[in-house]
Amino acid sequence: MTPVHFTFTTTFLLGLAGLAFHRTHLLSALLCLEAMMLSLFIALSIWTLQLGSTNFSASPMLLLAFSACEASAGLALLVATTRTHGSDRLQSLNLLQC
Repeated sequence: MTPVHFTFTTTFLLGLAGLAFHRTHLLSALLCLEAMMLSLFIALSIWTLQLGSTNFSASPMLLLAFSACEASAGLALLVATTRTHGSDRLQSLNLLQC
């Protein structure tokens, strides 16, 4: 495994570990998701460049577009949760209650 691949794999796994073990606020969970998506984008971009094919050249941009949509939906949920519950702490949210 090259150092570049090791770096992006480690970045993705650190984002996953942060999402799994540090779930106190919704904002920290969203930041971990964004770190995971950014590492996937960079890894997919490097893979496309190393492959040298034009067939997969649009896939990093498609992933980046989905990442931007995910970020906007997450921020909208964060604002709505903060307005209704007064905090973004995940322990204060009850999923069974409307």
